[in-house]
Amino acid sequence: MISLTSPVETAAHRWPAGAKLGFLCGATVVLFAVQGMLLQAVFLFVLLGLYAAPGRQFLRVGMQRLWVLWPFVGLIAVWHLITWDIAVGVVIGLRMITAVGLANLVTMTTRLEDMMNVVRWLCAPLTWVGVKPERIALAMALVIRFTPVLSGKGKMLTLAWRARSAKRVGWRIVLPFAVLAIDDAEQIAEALRARGGL
Repeated sequence: MISLTSPVETAAHRWPAGAKLGFLCGATVVLFAVQGMLLQAVFLFVLLGLYAAPGRQFLRVGMQRLWVLWPFVGLIAVWHLITWDIAVGVVIGLRMITAVGLANLVTMTTRLEDMMNVVRWLCAPLTWVGVKPERIALAMALVIRFTPVLSGKGKMLTLAWRARSAKRVGWRIVLPFAVLAIDDAEQIAEALRARGGL
C-alpha cells in the first residue's frame, strides 16, 4: 500500500507514532478548550512554522493538502456573516484549519504501518468482547489512504467534464464519482479476499 508519508525527511519522522498521535489528541483538546481569537491565531502561526521548518517543498505539499478545506471555511464565514457573529466564525475557522493541519502533519511524518500498529495496540483490550483490532486498523488505513485517491479522481472527472462541455460541472459528476468509488471498493475487497482476507 502506498504511504502518504512525505519523502522530505524531518526530525518528526523519527518520533514514535504513538507519541505523535497522543500529542495530536492533546493538542486538539487544547484547541477546543481555548476560545480566544488571538490564541487561535497564535496556534495557526505555530502550525505554519512547523510546516515551514523542514523546507519549502514540505511546506508546499502540506499547504496543497490543506487547500481542500477552503469550501468549509467559506461556508462557515458566510454563515457567521449572515448571523453577524463574525468573531465566533473566525475562531471556528482558525480552529478547524489548525486541527486538520496538525492531523495532516502527523500523517505526513508517520508511516501508515506505524499508525496501524498503534491502533492495533489501543484496540487490543477489545478482543475480550469479540472485536478484532486488525479489522479496525485496516479500515482506518484504507480511509487515510483512499481519501486523497478519491479526491484525485474527482478532480480528473471535473477536468474531463470541462474538456467536453461549456456548462458548469455541478451535480452531474456525482453519479460517475459514486460509480468510481464503488468500483474501487469492489477491487479492494476482491484483492483482500484473494490474499486470504482477515
